[in-house]
Amino acid sequence: MAVSVTVIIPVWNGRQLLMTLIDTIERQTQPVDEVLIIDNGSEDGAPEAAEQRGARVIRLGRNRGFALAVNRGVAECRTEHLAIVNSDVELEHNWLSELLSAKSPFACGKILSAADPAILDGSYDLLCRGGCPWRVGNGGRCEPEAAPIDMASFTAVLFERQAFLSVGKLDERFESYLEDVDFGLRCIARGIRGRYVPTAICRHHGSASLGRWNSDSVRRIARNQVFLIRKHYPRELKRRWWWPILVAHGLWGLLAFRHGAGFSWIRGKWQAFGERNHLPSTPNPALEATLWSHESAIYSAQKRQGPDWYWRVYFGLVGDKRHTQIDHE
Repeated sequence: MAVSVTVIIPVWNGRQLLMTLIDTIERQTQPVDEVLIIDNGSEDGAPEAAEQRGARVIRLGRNRGFALAVNRGVAECRTEHLAIVNSDVELEHNWLSELLSAKSPFACGKILSAADPAILDGSYDLLCRGGCPWRVGNGGRCEPEAAPIDMASFTAVLFERQAFLSVGKLDERFESYLEDVDFGLRCIARGIRGRYVPTAICRHHGSASLGRWNSDSVRRIARNQVFLIRKHYPRELKRRWWWPILVAHGLWGLLAFRHGAGFSWIRGKWQAFGERNHLPSTPNPALEATLWSHESAIYSAQKRQGPDWYWRVYFGLVGDKRHTQIDHE
């Protein structure tokens, strides 16, 4: 039976990368019905070039963030499936067909570094008790196997449209960064699980718009880390997990200072605590058990991969015998 797919691409400059992505979409073994560009005020001719290639372009006029751009694209989409893809991604020819074969509410695949395809840029997301996520395998050569997942990276992901709509829009207060983790937590609350498909491969240039440690990127990530805690953790969990939360956020702050973005980290935290208008999330009785499972999975994966500095110190400070018990089962 034929399936229908729209590819939604939020764009803010990066004309040449966008053209490369469109090239790889056109080479897919599974044809797409529409390429939909949501332009956040590009100034380098990216939307005009996309139109010349046959894409439909919706112009937002200014940079209103990744989350709002995706929401606008989903609202315009009428196909059975929707793929959300960053503009700095290159898709292997069978990326879409492999994800469709999963027959899952959502699915994501293996994301390789475009600079060095031997290195894994990431796969799916796990969230530690401290409220900071890890993209499984990031920076290593140890690749995760196919598995059910709770959270997909919105770098490149396929959704059944009805599944996405049942969870609701991306939270536009996040603007950009961690909006996909927030969405994953809402999937968990509704019992919606996806699939990691390692045979669906793409390459990611990574933070092409601003840069990984750009001051505005760091500010938003630091703010959104707090938003996740405030939005999803019930008071009892925040009380019991205050130490992992403090450690996770503090260590990320040290990384920001190390990369010359410490004051942006402070600004993000200050902004988060000044924001008081968040809507409550759906009650999630599975949250505690899920995050214990995620943290134990991070612990085990880091042992196989060789722990990086952040997770070595995190587990050294908050390590619990539950992790080592699970690791030896």
